[in-house]
Amino acid sequence: MGRIFFFIAEALRALRRSSAPSLAAIVTVVMTTLLLGVFIPVIKASSTTTENVQSQLSLRVFMVDNATAKQTKAAQKKINKIPHVERTEYISKKEGLETLRTDVGEGPISQGITQLQGKNPLPLSIIVHPDNANDLRSIQHAITPPGPNGKPKAISPAIDDVSSGQGAADTIRTVTNAVKVILSVIAVLLLIVSLLLVANTIRLSIFARRREVEVQRLVGATNWFIRWPFVIEGLIVGLTGAAIAVGMLWIGKVTIVDPLSENFELIDKFSTVGFVPLIVVLLVASVVVSALGSGIVLRRFLRV
Repeated sequence: MGRIFFFIAEALRALRRSSAPSLAAIVTVVMTTLLLGVFIPVIKASSTTTENVQSQLSLRVFMVDNATAKQTKAAQKKINKIPHVERTEYISKKEGLETLRTDVGEGPISQGITQLQGKNPLPLSIIVHPDNANDLRSIQHAITPPGPNGKPKAISPAIDDVSSGQGAADTIRTVTNAVKVILSVIAVLLLIVSLLLVANTIRLSIFARRREVEVQRLVGATNWFIRWPFVIEGLIVGLTGAAIAVGMLWIGKVTIVDPLSENFELIDKFSTVGFVPLIVVLLVASVVVSALGSGIVLRRFLRV
């Protein structure tokens, strides 16, 4: 136990000696941890949004204008037999009009929809729900396979057109993946910068105490007896920076994220990321970066 206190005291003494580089390393760790604390929830929230959009994707199969309910339900039975189709919904003209009115909401367009009550131009339709959003294209291809001339031909003459939200989903997925890549690259660069600054702090500490290290070698000190103060010094830098960053993140969560989460869905998804697991991840990342920074220097300069 006495040795542990001795190592900690030596590490604190070294930090006081090289206060400027130590402060720079701590500030860098703070900034890195802060950005990671924001990036991780953002990436998780964007992934959740993409998954929610994909889970709501479906095909809308529109019938020809003169299609009857009997013909539509016959087409529905054929669609139900297509692989990866989980379920289908028959939408009458009246139901289609009610859905359109709900989607449009209040406004000038809704007044025009009200005038359609006497004559409903909307076709009968079938909503097709896949068991997996990734199978939408194959289902759509099965509903309108290529005909003898190579052009799409529906499996039923009552089917007029098939539409899906796959384009929007692909756009959302592309943007989300781009955001993930950019944030990941920034996070990696910040981790590397933090690692190098911690390593530089340890390097300066070793240089300032090189005579002490030589004396310890001469009196027969073991490798790890020499190394431990420097390792603890790096860990103190990492944990101090992480603790400051976690405190700032907690203040931001209480004062900004939590109050806004009730009114904004995206902020609500952002706030659903567990704060305690996030703290654990950030602390572990800080310790790993500090340990690596210390280890890189120690391996190079303290080969005894």
